[in-house]
Order: sequence, then C-alpha cells, then structure tokens
Amino acid sequence: MHQNSKSESYAAAGVDITAGYKAVELMKKHIARTKNEGCLDDVGGFGGCFGLSLAGMEEPVLVSGTDGCGTKVKMAILLDQHDTIGIDAVAMCVNDIICCGAKPLFFLDYIACGKNIPEKIAAIVSGVAEGCVQSGAALIGGETAEHPGLMPVEDYDLAGFAVGIVDKKKILDNTRMQEGDVVIALASSGVHSNGFSLVRKVFDIDNNNPELYVPCEALGGKTIAETLLTPTRIYVKSILALLEKVDVKGISHITGGGFYENIPRSIPKGLTARITKSAVKVLPIFELIAKTGNIPERDMYNTYNMGVGMSVVVPASEADAAIEILKANGEDAYVIGEIIKGDDGVVLV
Repeated sequence: MHQNSKSESYAAAGVDITAGYKAVELMKKHIARTKNEGCLDDVGGFGGCFGLSLAGMEEPVLVSGTDGCGTKVKMAILLDQHDTIGIDAVAMCVNDIICCGAKPLFFLDYIACGKNIPEKIAAIVSGVAEGCVQSGAALIGGETAEHPGLMPVEDYDLAGFAVGIVDKKKILDNTRMQEGDVVIALASSGVHSNGFSLVRKVFDIDNNNPELYVPCEALGGKTIAETLLTPTRIYVKSILALLEKVDVKGISHITGGGFYENIPRSIPKGLTARITKSAVKVLPIFELIAKTGNIPERDMYNTYNMGVGMSVVVPASEADAAIEILKANGEDAYVIGEIIKGDDGVVLV
C-alpha cells in the first residue's frame, strides 16, 4: 500500500483508492501461481511485460482474443461466490485462440465494480489465476475500476484478453478439410458462459427465484444455481497435446450461437459438418432449460453448447487416435458427425 496516497475527498465521492492498493496486495499470491518463463515484472507497474521466446519458430504470429462472462456474473453475485467466475473470463479468451493453434502466453483482466471490496476483488482474481494456471498463461496485469453511481455497490463485471503465439505454417485455416473427415466433440462442463440472458428469464433469476437453491434430482442433487455457476472448461492443454500428434483440420469453440453459428466458422465453403443429434451427450441442465422454458430444440442448439464445448475435425483414419489422446488428457471425447459436401456449414440430423 502507498502510505502517502489517500484522498478523503475522493473517498467521499465513492472511490477509496486505498481499497485498490489492498486488493492488489491480496491478489499477489494468486498471480504468483501463474508465472511462467516469460514473466519479467511484478504487478503494480504501468504495463505488463513479457519476454517472448521465439526458439524453433520460423514465422511467429501473435494471436489475441478478448471476452467477458456475460450475465453469468449475476449468478456469482447472487450466490456470493466469486472465486470461479474468473475461470470463465480466461476460458472464453484462451479457448478462442487455441482454435487457431496458438499457445496462450499471457492474460490481463479488467474488473469494473460499484464498490471495491478488496476481499471480493481478490477472490475474483483468484479465479482468473486458476484459469491462467489451467491454460498455461501468465497473469501479467489488469485493472480494477470503481464506478460509484454507475453500478450498484454489490455489482461488478469482468472481462479480459489473452495473447498467444503460433508458427505461421501451423495456423489452422481449414483449407485441407475434405469430405469424409470426422467431427469429434469435447464435452462441456455445463452452460459455460453463454446464453445467460435466456437462462435468467427461464429460471426467473433476476427475482432470486427460491427454486434456484433447492437440490434438483435431474441435476444429480445439485441446485440449479450451483450448476449454472460451474466454470467454463478450458481445453488448451488437451488441444495442444492433440496438435502435436494428429492432423487437426479445424476447431470450433462452441459459445454464443451454439452449433449453428460456431461450427461453420471452422468449415470452408463447399463443405458442411453433418452432426448426428442422437450422438450428442446432452447435459441434464440443457434438458431442464428446454423443459422449463418451453424452448424449441433448434433454439437450444442455436443458443447453447448442449454439452459440447469444442468440436475438432480430423481425418477419419486418425479419429480413434485423436479420441485416445483427448481422453488421456482428461477430455470426454467422441464422434458426433462427419464432413460432407454442401454449403450449409452445419446440418443437424
């Protein structure tokens, strides 16, 4: 803490700068967990520095991604549980850049809050740090902004961005994809961080529906609230292991827009991913959302991941090997479709 830095006038206006210093001190132990070989500074400077090793790369390319957690933050606030939502913020960024084949290097976060409560901010950052550890990225900086009058004191929002690196010749660009290739699913951990505006409407979350906190048999005894707060799965390390041994032709991160929007993003023109719906291991939470909200099946597949957090396209001859590698790295991986000729991008049958 900066001993000479204190403004009574600013504090009276709603911003306690000393709370920010305390939050930084509390979060340092979490940030330390994420340090890797590229880290050059401690937190607290004006910029995060990262030493870039280019050994073995012919044409290194930096790949960046930015995202937030959407209104899933509302669940963290309702449950007063703030140590997992940061995993979501990291996941939404690193799961995107791995689709290019890029290895995450570092991450920075941004937290906007109605009031800076140092212990809460540190808890949020502990989740960010855990996401960084899971993806191998260093947390090299961030920002906490106190917004009195703009946000209620208990509210906050969280976003961030990641930067990764890949050799240009290894960027996944789907140009080698062909008819007969196989589409493999990597199971999700739940709703992840998308479609929560609809989830909130379905379960009446904004009115703090008491049913959110009742153990639900359909969810294996968990409550709806804790199931919805389950962090987004991070696929970085398993995908990096796959890329080393299998000819991966395309990867899609299944986020907002579900199957219909995200799978076509990795499919070239003239080809279509034909997905067999009966092969998809739909998680119980999605069945409950559909039933409770009376949501048509197509809307479900056009909004949620339905239990598939990521899809990977590989040659049919390498599908078994790919699944074996993914399972060895902790993924529930299985075939959900194939590549056919067509211009739809994706069809569900």
